[in-house]
Amino acid sequence: MLGLLGDEWNLLIIQQALLGATRYSQFMARLPISNSVLTKRLALLVREGLLARHEHAFTRTRTEYLITPRSRSLWPALLSIWEWERNWVTEHREALPSMQHEVCGQPFAPQLRCNSCRAHVSIASVSLSLGPSGTWERSAPAAATRRRSDSDAGNRGAGMFPETMSVLGNRWAAALLLASFLGTTRFTEFQGQLGAPPSLLAERLQTFCSIGVFTTSPADRSGPERAAYLLTDKGRAFFPVLVAALQWAHWWFQAPEGPAIVLTHHDCGEPFTGELTCDQCAGRLTGAQVAALT
Repeated sequence: MLGLLGDEWNLLIIQQALLGATRYSQFMARLPISNSVLTKRLALLVREGLLARHEHAFTRTRTEYLITPRSRSLWPALLSIWEWERNWVTEHREALPSMQHEVCGQPFAPQLRCNSCRAHVSIASVSLSLGPSGTWERSAPAAATRRRSDSDAGNRGAGMFPETMSVLGNRWAAALLLASFLGTTRFTEFQGQLGAPPSLLAERLQTFCSIGVFTTSPADRSGPERAAYLLTDKGRAFFPVLVAALQWAHWWFQAPEGPAIVLTHHDCGEPFTGELTCDQCAGRLTGAQVAALT
């Protein structure tokens, strides 16, 4: 999950594929991406089963990249991202479209609830812990990634989700976000768990603070431990996105020894599986029932 979704271009290409793009030229027209990067990312997504490459035998030089069950099942994560951006991010070039639930016919906001007890949940009622396959050596990026500027990555203007790309569209950022939801708060703790280069980690923490996902709390310590990095209301509101991404990862990339992250719903005491519902009719949402209002 960190390797595939923790890349701004992978997310944006999948987003455009779910919105109907199938041709190489369509992806090039919709995204500020270079030919070499698009070619590499499409090959990766085909190799990992998120896109299927289809060549038309009787149509000259026509190749399509089609969504698969693996990419189609990312709709809860993308819908949760849309809701987070709609409520917490004001710097969109154009206002995000409203979404309509086709069953009740109403514009709606998705709400996260427990699949076991049907109660709506927040981060305060769900605990996260490392599971049998959840070692940081296995989960964190194996090597330092190249530092990317906003203009290089295109992550603040390439798609509908500018700030999501800052907190999820980079492998180190995604690992840092996951660590914070697991309770990590100190610079040295982040560094020790993730193995991130100090300069890169400091840059990511600064970015999280600048967009309001983290805040700092002074501590009675000096040096690297002089402040704790705490999730803000905006950061905690990202919880449904994280849940959707983790559940997608657990479904499609199962480890023989068990899940990487264990979620528990405190109210009912059961292992937590989240589902999205319509805030208007309380019905459970499916990808086919959600439409953008233009």
